[in-house]
Amino acid sequence: MKQPLKNKGAKTPPTTAIAEDRVGTTQLESVPEPKYWQLKTVLSEALDSEFSVGEILPNERDLAARFGVARATLRQALEQLELEGRLQRRRGVGTTVAPPRMGVSLGTGPHTWPGGSEDAWQPVDCAAAVPPAAVADVLETGREESVHIVRRSRVSHGRPVAAELLYIPQSSVPELSGIDAPSGAARVRAVLRELQRLELERQENAVELGSAGADDAKELDRLPGAPVLVVTTRFVVGGRTAALSVATYRADTCRLTFGDSGGVEIHDGPQRQAS
Repeated sequence: MKQPLKNKGAKTPPTTAIAEDRVGTTQLESVPEPKYWQLKTVLSEALDSEFSVGEILPNERDLAARFGVARATLRQALEQLELEGRLQRRRGVGTTVAPPRMGVSLGTGPHTWPGGSEDAWQPVDCAAAVPPAAVADVLETGREESVHIVRRSRVSHGRPVAAELLYIPQSSVPELSGIDAPSGAARVRAVLRELQRLELERQENAVELGSAGADDAKELDRLPGAPVLVVTTRFVVGGRTAALSVATYRADTCRLTFGDSGGVEIHDGPQRQAS
């Protein structure tokens, strides 16, 4: 009987390939790890120990010379680190160290309305408009009925990381006045203030991987089609949906966390864990 292949030393990179054996089954076969992948690991360690968030990396020629690799290999490693959210390439600036990922908590902690004292979302504007049909169905409003659509944003270390559309039926905020806060951020705060008068029964979260549409891509400073995390939150009062939040997060800047805490937390240090 063939013995399974083993990693014969700590210095041998743990890599695999699939090969057919003589009886048609498959086994793991050791192959060399790509050089750029090894370099990515070394660079990642250097980012943790030598650089701070926002710091500009040396140019490609200097980095390639330092690590003794071809510039093509270096570019592959840098591209991989950018995909993982460790680096950020900015036109006219260069390659900088990205902030730590933002923790998106989907825990079972206390339920709260948007706009509370610990809510870090920034109000953008609010308008009355007909929502998408799928949203109208969740809100149980007529498909031609206008609702309040609140736009908010999240920023971390000076860069946009999330955008939110909050749909609120007019029946959820019947006392809202258009005189005191006709538009803009003031209107957002007025809508959320009225919403908080309701007794929140529960909130339900769902998350899925998606791709950025034109509007989200522009707001999040990404290309259309870039990967995003879409977190949908349904706020329930009296068994009915009182509000629906659709928040779009940059997938390269966020991680999902599961626990007892609620809300979203941003952690400034790379060693701290999101919760």
